[in-house]
Amino acid sequence: MKAFDWHADPILRATMITKTYRNTQNVRRFLTRECGAAFKFDRHFMAWLKDGTEKTMGDAADEWLRRPAQKRKA
Repeated sequence: MKAFDWHADPILRATMITKTYRNTQNVRRFLTRECGAAFKFDRHFMAWLKDGTEKTMGDAADEWLRRPAQKRKA
């Protein structure tokens, strides 16, 4: 199986985040499309992405949207 190219391959919500994951412009475009123009990478979110647990790009978008909502509730 060919390694996923985070720079060029199409990213879908079902795309698995692999050990080769990179924060690329392609990833930024996907997450901006899913999360809105306010999307930005921060250290905590990037650490969550690369923590080794199995997740998809859809999970990543959902997590990013959950974080500001959680802060508003606090």
